[in-house]
Amino acid sequence: MYNDYLQFAKEIALYAGKVMMDFYHDDIILNYKEDKTVVTLVDKKINSYLIDKVKDRYSDHSVSGEEESYNNNSKYIWVCDPLDGTGMYVNHIPVFVFSLALVYDGEPIVGVVYNVNEDKMYYSVKGGGAYCNGVKICVNARMLGDLGYRTNIEIFSNDIIDEVLLIKELKESSKISSIGSVARSCMAIATGYFSCDIFPGTEHGHCDLAASYLIVTEAGGKVTDLYGSEQRYDASIKGAIITNGISHDQILNIVKKYTL
Repeated sequence: MYNDYLQFAKEIALYAGKVMMDFYHDDIILNYKEDKTVVTLVDKKINSYLIDKVKDRYSDHSVSGEEESYNNNSKYIWVCDPLDGTGMYVNHIPVFVFSLALVYDGEPIVGVVYNVNEDKMYYSVKGGGAYCNGVKICVNARMLGDLGYRTNIEIFSNDIIDEVLLIKELKESSKISSIGSVARSCMAIATGYFSCDIFPGTEHGHCDLAASYLIVTEAGGKVTDLYGSEQRYDASIKGAIITNGISHDQILNIVKKYTL
């Protein structure tokens, strides 16, 4: 059954990629959510399409989308960020992806992240490893302080972590970036190019992270909340630390100093 769910998720991802590119070179109409983040017609179009397809194919499932949800009181929930990296997308910077997971009772069991800019489909099913375009992928084995250790930090207006002080300490032992898409950064971790991502997103943060959680962990990495605990991915989360696993405790000990 997982393979059927995976194929469905890939089909939705390909549709999402087409919609993204159909509008990418146009003048994009922006709207702003209450948290001052950007939402576009593209986000809404993809999110609505997913809901329609889930109702048609898996009528007993629910959808938790960053822009729109469909609650069917099911333990099976399709968790979606239709356009992760909207801020990059609207400025015509090609760092954005589609993210979709099927979560059962809080745990991701199928995950797909599609980078249409490179036509790379990342995916996993629970217990089945992680893949990109059919090739198995895995995290690196770098420790914090090793040459080539790179940390991506998502910059948000938030009241749970002091990012300025965190970056000040981490830059002594890691290259630092902020590419504007946590799911894209997580795929860099899953393929061994990055080693860590620190994500302070809370409300709707499960939409950003559900698929990436599964893909990174199936690639050998580790994902917890900002305090080192496991968490559910069918509701808002307490941020996330995403690493190659081997360096997780190192990062966690530093992050703990700056959580508020």
